[in-house]
Amino acid sequence: MNYPLTNVPERPTKPRQKGLTMVMDKGLSLRQVEDFIEVAGVHTDIVKLGWATSHVTPNLKEKLALYKSAGIPTYFGGTLFEAFIIRNQFSDYQRVLDQYGMEYAEVSDGSIEIEHDKKCEFIRELSKQVTVISEVGSKDAAKIFAPYKWIKLMQAELDAGSWKVIAEAREGGNVGIYRGSGEVREGLVDEILTQIPEETIIWEAPQKEQQVWFIKLIGTNVNLGNIAPAEVIPLETIRLGLRGDTFDYFLNQGK
Repeated sequence: MNYPLTNVPERPTKPRQKGLTMVMDKGLSLRQVEDFIEVAGVHTDIVKLGWATSHVTPNLKEKLALYKSAGIPTYFGGTLFEAFIIRNQFSDYQRVLDQYGMEYAEVSDGSIEIEHDKKCEFIRELSKQVTVISEVGSKDAAKIFAPYKWIKLMQAELDAGSWKVIAEAREGGNVGIYRGSGEVREGLVDEILTQIPEETIIWEAPQKEQQVWFIKLIGTNVNLGNIAPAEVIPLETIRLGLRGDTFDYFLNQGK
């Protein structure tokens, strides 16, 4: 930090297990990645190359090398995994992970239907190769899961070897754990937290109001994902009570 302030919540140093900020790269250029790292790299824990953008991204190896040189892990979006699975190319997907030196992979079923036992098999197999992040929830707004099912799926995936489970919201923040308006399904989140440890969940929260809600519910060091590159610095100020939305929230909490 550039100058001292008292009553500012403590943030663990990187690499950290909680308080993660997962950033969505939807097609940044090499120069944009360099600028992003200069400004926000210190506050970024992991970067996802959104859905299957890595398939069409120019200079992919060079981009991944930039993130790696800054100590920021990267992974390909879960939709790319699904694109390989629907084509019966799982072994090809594994080779792609090795080809690009990936240390993380996302396993999801938001766009296709996979028997959950089979999904857990994929998690177990990939966890021998990389660190797995799995995603629960559908990208189809018409598919609404009961809280008990979210809990059951999340726990099974953690048991299968997932490092973290992502609560689906898409990059717009309007499905899964949110209503179409972007409003949090509060009862669903409360139920999930009765059974699943909060440090094992990454809540996709692309909208500022969603970030504020989770920070007030869980605390400064909640794991948040699908953060736009330009929103990393603003999010860090929200985490620290240095933006109007949380300005008074941490002053007397000593967190």
